[in-house]
Amino acid sequence: MKKTDIDRQLEIIKRGAVEIISEEELKNKLELGRPLKIKAGFDPTAPDIHLGHTVLLRKLRQFQELGHEVYFLIGDFTGQIGDPSGRSEIRKSLTKEEVSRNAATYKKQISKILDTEKLRIVFNSVWFEKMSVAQILKLTAHATVSQMLARSDFKKRLSRNDDVSLLEFMYPLLQGYDSVVLEADIELGGTDQIFNLLVGRDMQKDFGQQQQVVITMPLLEGIDGVQKMSKSYANYIGINDEPKEMFGKLMSIPDNLMFKYYELLTSEDLSLIKNMHPKEAKIRLAKIIIAQYYSQKEAEEEALEFERVFAQKESPSDMRVYQLSAARKVMDIVLDSGLVASKNEFRRLISQGGVYFDGQRIDKEDTLITKTGILKLGKRRFLKVENIKE
Repeated sequence: MKKTDIDRQLEIIKRGAVEIISEEELKNKLELGRPLKIKAGFDPTAPDIHLGHTVLLRKLRQFQELGHEVYFLIGDFTGQIGDPSGRSEIRKSLTKEEVSRNAATYKKQISKILDTEKLRIVFNSVWFEKMSVAQILKLTAHATVSQMLARSDFKKRLSRNDDVSLLEFMYPLLQGYDSVVLEADIELGGTDQIFNLLVGRDMQKDFGQQQQVVITMPLLEGIDGVQKMSKSYANYIGINDEPKEMFGKLMSIPDNLMFKYYELLTSEDLSLIKNMHPKEAKIRLAKIIIAQYYSQKEAEEEALEFERVFAQKESPSDMRVYQLSAARKVMDIVLDSGLVASKNEFRRLISQGGVYFDGQRIDKEDTLITKTGILKLGKRRFLKVENIKE
């Protein structure tokens, strides 16, 4: 492969990446002139893929466009254990049925980003369920207790006298063995995955394979601007969110996050963004992302609707409608309507003073709604409550 081709690939691969271990090894692999095996694992712990996940997915798409072989590994076996990376407590284990249900939604969602005709989707239960207990336990010989205790998230938990389970020690070994089975040339992961990714390198070496190059991508903060994007933090933007919801959420991200969103979620020329007014930049960002997952027409429509509702202080033209047959608590209404995902999310909005009914602030979750009116949550969620008895 020509040096100019390698330099071009490196430029694309390095955009947005935090660390490459090592860049020299990556160059050597690219010089082989063959399609490289690119691996990224996703444990189906929830059914929805959000923009935080797409940081890796977009990088995988870039590898596809460069002619490499992408393996989308669904951790249907490891998902039953739960990745401890970045966790402050033991993750709840999922049943095989829960993992299977979640995994079933992935292919349709990732088709919005990846070329599924050129994608290799693999499940790690295929090899792990064929292994005996003795074979799985033998994997523990590839790491020591001191190595496990050295990882930062475990150290933090132990310093607080919080538990770390032996099952969590197994997780990076299982992820590492995935790389051995696939003979991965490159593995991608978030910065919180670095320990697991390096275990994969070590394990490949132990099995006599060439070590994979590790590429880490940043964790994308959610719309709160603090925590990484996650459904459990109620700060996520799902790629299956309705265009209106997606547009409103993107307009609410902190100004200081915009550049990062552009860098990781778009292919825009970043030099042009730096001089844009924050509101103008957010509208452009929201339109780009909605066009990616829906259409340019819907992106333009939502931009106009957003301007009408929020700049001109009008109500949305196509609010969801909830039929009220009798007086109900406000929390029951928003949960039934799907306006919020959980009681905790609603309680957070109440505590922040973000719940209104017909312009009047609601500060108690058991407040009764008895009449027709407009319920507003935060800056962008509206629900028209209709009393069918009126």
